[in-house]
Amino acid sequence: MSDGTGDAGAEEFARLMSELKTRSGLSYGTLAKRLHMSTSTLHRYCSGTALPTEYTPVERFARVCRATPDELVELHRNWILADAGRVRRADRAPVAEPSAVVGPPSAVDLPPAGEPVVEVAAPPVPPRRRRNALIASAAAVVLLAAVVVVVRPAIWGGDEAGGAQAAGATATGAATTAPGATAASDPSPSAPAEDPAPPQSPTATPTGAASPSATATPPDTAPPPLTVGTRPYVYADECSQHFLVNSGPAQVGPPAGESDAPRWAAAFGAVSSREQLVALTVQGTGAETVVLEALHVRIAAKGAPLAWNDYAMGIGCGGGVETKSFDVDLDRGSPTVTVKGGQRDFPYKVSKSDPEVFYITAHTKAHDVRWDLTLEWSSGGRRGTVRVDNSGTPFRTSADVGRPGYDYPPGGGEWIKRTAR
Repeated sequence: MSDGTGDAGAEEFARLMSELKTRSGLSYGTLAKRLHMSTSTLHRYCSGTALPTEYTPVERFARVCRATPDELVELHRNWILADAGRVRRADRAPVAEPSAVVGPPSAVDLPPAGEPVVEVAAPPVPPRRRRNALIASAAAVVLLAAVVVVVRPAIWGGDEAGGAQAAGATATGAATTAPGATAASDPSPSAPAEDPAPPQSPTATPTGAASPSATATPPDTAPPPLTVGTRPYVYADECSQHFLVNSGPAQVGPPAGESDAPRWAAAFGAVSSREQLVALTVQGTGAETVVLEALHVRIAAKGAPLAWNDYAMGIGCGGGVETKSFDVDLDRGSPTVTVKGGQRDFPYKVSKSDPEVFYITAHTKAHDVRWDLTLEWSSGGRRGTVRVDNSGTPFRTSADVGRPGYDYPPGGGEWIKRTAR
């Protein structure tokens, strides 16, 4: 049964979009040109008949409409809920059952290209054949039950209750095996099976085994009850991001917007220059509340700053993101995540219907630093940590002191050397 949070999020998202558009005083056509999208697409977003598959165009729209930091967070939260509802509806979409097939078609059975395919229903199974099939199935079940009765006492020492308990533990372990982990292997069908251990008496305990009254606590291999979405290069404004690249301006492509920044950085081997703004979207995966206890920064490596060229992704912008923002001084001996602007520190609470978005600004004036984050969480009796990085590798931020800088003027076609910063 749907909890309705996705539908409510979609309605609130459309309302916020429409309100921002009206308040901006700009027409759909003017906004669409600034956002590089069609007028009809933008109208569908604001009317609630369509939902963007990515959040980046929504954030650009909100900034053009001069949304406040609180409105930016609320818009992002409702887009997350609406997108989750869309995924759930897609998962519940009925799948058409395939027609009965008598056998695989041969090459001569396939119609020529362009001709309609006519499905032929399989002939009904005679009652006598169905009865024979049911008898054969019942016989197979009886045979399987007989095998279980014979094998289980041999393995679990004839203790019927102990055998059932051990069998249940094995099933639980199989269900919680982590991805990539290798489960205990059974003898292959082609290899001869080992002789079972001799039956034990119901009161005997094998040497080295735990007594029936002892209960071992299995490791918590279940996935954490939350997800963390990461945007490694967030533009506080259209021009805030700078990159260091070990190439001259003739070998570097035009600047990229926020949505294309990861691909741009990967293509040119770019590293964030001076500071890096990272956004974390944290959301629970179930109805239970998850407490975010703390956020820590870990330095993976630190060295001399890169002697590369600095490239700005824009010119002449201003503004910033301050809602739920945190600061990391990478030059400190033991960096910590500290709050900005008098906001409250951790803990926070999230659930499936109540996500949170955090912005972390990491900066350095003297080093080339590789770093990542660790998020501590608790939910009920469970506790754990989640490592946050850049798609499996640490974030990387380097100082840019004394490095040549280049700008790409609007409407221009090449990088121009910066005279002053």
